Amino acid sequence: MPQQQSRLLVCSAAPGILLLLLLAGAGAGAAAPPLVGVSPQDEAYFAPQVIACRDGSGSFPKSRLNDGYCDCADGTDEPGTSACPEGKFYCTNTGDDPRLLFSSFVNDNICDCCDGSDEYESGVHCPNTCRNRHDTTEADNGVSELSVAHLDGTNVIKSKHKLDIEDLIQKLGGLRMAAVIELGLVVCIFVFCCARRNTQTRRRQHILKR
Repeated sequence: MPQQQSRLLVCSAAPGILLLLLLAGAGAGAAAPPLVGVSPQDEAYFAPQVIACRDGSGSFPKSRLNDGYCDCADGTDEPGTSACPEGKFYCTNTGDDPRLLFSSFVNDNICDCCDGSDEYESGVHCPNTCRNRHDTTEADNGVSELSVAHLDGTNVIKSKHKLDIEDLIQKLGGLRMAAVIELGLVVCIFVFCCARRNTQTRRRQHILKR
């Protein structure tokens, strides 16, 4: 009888234990893996059990690395999440060039790293296009050089147009100055003619009075 009771207790407790295990697993999956978003050169920096913020504002235990809460103002403790506005995420991009992303790009449902490592928890499937991009870049060297040459030619044309516009502006400025000078001369001549006519009129009146 005691054995049957113990079996009944184990059976009745099994669903609760299973639920607790599932909840614990879900809670553990909510945080990013510790070294996600960390460059290989910085792995040694995050090795100690107590890690200093790079800006010197404080420190945090290793257990808080990528836990989804911002402990350092500069985002040192959250390289793999979007918790810190100043955080930076490192894309390994094996087969292509590594790059750094702003933390706001992490798990935003958009594949920003060519290896898709920035969307590790968003549920979006990001195909690894690093090799394809690298091969395409090598295959398109001639086209790229042609494009650069085309851009250089376009820049030359734009520079020439800019010079032509500047020259036209200078010419318009010169024409405006000439027009102002001519108008001034016309006004001076008009004033001179009026003054001369008034002088002649006064002389005639003076002669007639005699």
